[in-house]
Amino acid sequence: MARTFSSARRRWLAAALGLTAAGGVAALGTRPWLMNPCHATLPDELARHDIVRSAWAGLDPAQVWDCHAHLAGIGDGGSGIAISPEMLSPLHPLQYLQRLFYLNAGCAHEAPGRVDQSYVERLHNLMDGMAPGFKLMLFAFDRAHDAAGRALPGQSAFFVPDAYAREVARATPQRFEWVCSVHPYRADAVAALEAAAADGARAVKWLPPAMGIDPTAPACDRFYDALVRLDLPLITHAGEEQAVSGAGHADLGNPLRLRRALERGVRVVMAHCASIGEDVDLDRGADGPRVPSFQLFARMMDDARHAGLLFADISAITQRNRDLAVLRAIIEREDWHPRLLFGTDYPLPGILPLISPAQFAAEGMLDAQAVPVLEAIREHNPILFDLVLKRHLHSRGKRFAPAVFETRRFFTRTPT
Repeated sequence: MARTFSSARRRWLAAALGLTAAGGVAALGTRPWLMNPCHATLPDELARHDIVRSAWAGLDPAQVWDCHAHLAGIGDGGSGIAISPEMLSPLHPLQYLQRLFYLNAGCAHEAPGRVDQSYVERLHNLMDGMAPGFKLMLFAFDRAHDAAGRALPGQSAFFVPDAYAREVARATPQRFEWVCSVHPYRADAVAALEAAAADGARAVKWLPPAMGIDPTAPACDRFYDALVRLDLPLITHAGEEQAVSGAGHADLGNPLRLRRALERGVRVVMAHCASIGEDVDLDRGADGPRVPSFQLFARMMDDARHAGLLFADISAITQRNRDLAVLRAIIEREDWHPRLLFGTDYPLPGILPLISPAQFAAEGMLDAQAVPVLEAIREHNPILFDLVLKRHLHSRGKRFAPAVFETRRFFTRTPT
């Protein structure tokens, strides 16, 4: 997910809200444009379609884990989830609208009193449409903390406890794995990390701009050393953050700030390949020029010192707010493929306007006949939609290698 909206994105969201209020969705015809219709079971003609079958061809579904999926809710089911008051108030229209879109994408928007439960039920519904053996890695999400390690509930957009992610995964282990989220400034950070590892957490999730984490801070070192000892990877946002506000600032998403973790031996997964935004080129000093975050990511991926430690997930890279040249580069860099990991950033693929198959077809990156099939799949199963889309995307004769999707190998290494 991503922190501040550009003025263009704000105008787009305002227009979208206005369209909904005016009943404009119905005027667009039978195919929804804005709000996810949340259809349930995938019809047989879609489930058995050649485009779907060919997407699974060459993959062992038991090795395909979506490594970037969010748990969400409002805390109405004893989950311990908490969200900021701003996300509940129309007086803060952007954050209020974000919540509506996220819950609609997760098909939990029309479940008063049972939103948390409805969100998980929808996950099970989606998993019914995936090949047996496929799994989701469900994210916890820690609160923002200050430099002294004190929690900042008032500056935390949302909070998903480790215990909740663990219990959802533990209830159905054939479908779900879980990823803990521990702020490294906490006094109990190492103990919490050790407990999560003992309870089966597969990785750790950070979102530095929202959580107020500076990956270069010496306070992180004890946490990094524990990650290495426990052989747990760190999945952390890199690049601009546009979806979650919080206690930090945008510069905390600078890919170069993750060098400190790499130098201590941490396996780092840069979420979204730092595919959006600009950051200061710290290699040219603190006052260096601002360059595309992806340029800094590519520099780090091409640094031989990081070859066995730096990885990236491909979640969110197909969203409209990404430059197509960046997506093309990620697809075409076949030397990166062994270090890329499939992820969807669910529920975001369920926000219909965010991803346009038709645009990819117009750019010659997707066969035109796949567009209506993908759009129909998305109305039933955004996770399958994301998988099928990424399996069929191509650029100048290149496609993502099957190994990109078979992520289980990366997350099931045995601690030493």
